[in-house]
Parts: sequence; C-alpha cells; structure tokens
Amino acid sequence: MNDKKQQSGWEKFIQSMTKANELGKEEDIMMDHDYDGIKELDNVLPPWWTAGFIITIIISVFYYTQVFFNSEHYLQENEYNNEVAQAQEEIEAYKLANPELFKTDVSLLTDDASLAEGKKVFGTYCVACHMADGGGGIGPNLTDDKWILGGGMEKIYHTVSEGGRPGKGMVAWKASLSAEQRQQVSSYLITLQGTTAANPKAPEGDITWSKQ
Repeated sequence: MNDKKQQSGWEKFIQSMTKANELGKEEDIMMDHDYDGIKELDNVLPPWWTAGFIITIIISVFYYTQVFFNSEHYLQENEYNNEVAQAQEEIEAYKLANPELFKTDVSLLTDDASLAEGKKVFGTYCVACHMADGGGGIGPNLTDDKWILGGGMEKIYHTVSEGGRPGKGMVAWKASLSAEQRQQVSSYLITLQGTTAANPKAPEGDITWSKQ
C-alpha cells in the first residue's frame, strides 16, 4: 500500500522551485561538519535563486557591452545630450507652427498715453536699479548709446521680457508684466536715450545704438 502523501499542484510547484528536502529526513543530507554541536545540511540552492543569479550575469554582460561598445546610446551624458537636442528640435518646430506666440516685431509706441503708462511701469519696477532719470545704479545707464544686450525696440523688449544676463540681477518681467506693459515701458526707455541724467553711470556694453 502506498502511504506517500498526495501532493497538491501548488505543493508540487513549491517543491520544484525550492528543491527543499522533507522535514524529518535531515540525516540523509547531513554533512560531517560539526561546529560545537552545530551540523550542516547539504541543501541545494533553490532553482529560482540559481536562475535569478544566471539572469543577473547575462544582463550584466549585456549592459557592459552596450555601455562600452555602444556608448552613443547608453552613456548618460550622450543620452542627456540627445534628449536636449530632441527637445530643442521640438521647441523650434512648435515655434514654426505657432509664430503668433513668438513675435519679436514689437512696434515702438510714441503716443503720449502709452509713454505715460510706460513711465509708470518704469517708476514702479525699474527705478531701484536704473534710477528715476535712467542714469543707472545697480543696473546700467539707459541714457547713453552703449548697450549690453542691444538697443532698439525689439532688443529692449526682449531684454525686459526675458531678463538680463544670468546672475546679474535683472529678472524676466514677462512673469509680472503684460505684453502691453512691456511694450509701453520699452518704448519709454527709448525716450531716455540721449537725455542728461543727474549722476550718470559710466557707459557699459559693446553695442552702440542711438535712436537718432
């Protein structure tokens, strides 16, 4: 009569994955080692662990070969540069598809009402760095014909909108001022060119531009 316990499908699966020996039969796999009464069983490594170890080795070999022999795609630096280049292409494509959002041909305003509004904006946001008469303080002198980032309506509007040189203090005012306000204050700044400031700062910048 067969008195061996009938195993369920799950138990058979666990047995195949662990290769564990049945409890009570340790003497069959007992080794000769004896450390202060502690003996060692000659259990085999579980098949799942062995398979995982082999897969890890295979993946590491693949990774090693890809990093050192196909570095164009797998080095982090190259991957970053490729993604930046792709993003730049997408930005340029978006600009071409939506030119109305990136217009730089901002017209100069010359009417008294617009210039008065531009003067108000200048008095609120710009005098701390450029002085009330535009003579310059922390920021450059706006009354001479030397410009750091370029003179003219489009250049000035761009500087007001996007900010000055990195680390030089001037922020991008597009986050605080509307497009109309930036156009008004840019137009007003041009009226300061050629005027006489009370205490003008020395000219800065290599770009010469005059409204004359």
